Amino acid sequence: MGKLSILKEFWDFLKIRKKWWLTPIVIVFLLLGILIVLTQSTPVAPFIYTLF
Repeated sequence: MGKLSILKEFWDFLKIRKKWWLTPIVIVFLLLGILIVLTQSTPVAPFIYTLF
């Protein structure tokens, strides 16, 4: 329930304060975080470093 309340609170913040420009930034951070977590223990990790 804690994670859902954070998402709801963030959504309310965006809706009330009209800060829609934050949405793409948050999505990119989430995608990069998922990429890092998924490639930590896989043999694909050396190839990910070449992207950056």
